[in-house]
Amino acid sequence: MNFSSLKNTPPMYLYLVSIISFVLANVIRDKSLAFYYFLLLVGFIFFILGFIRRMKAK
Repeated sequence: MNFSSLKNTPPMYLYLVSIISFVLANVIRDKSLAFYYFLLLVGFIFFILGFIRRMKAK
């Protein structure tokens, strides 16, 4: 799998996707617990990716 678009994404966009995922997870929490955990995991992964990209840029 080629993730070249993810490799070229600025860290700010990764943080933005992370925040949106956390907010959606909070909204969905009462309706679907499995989707809630999925969105939390996605948010955490994008946050870590953004943090790693930021640290490599310095």
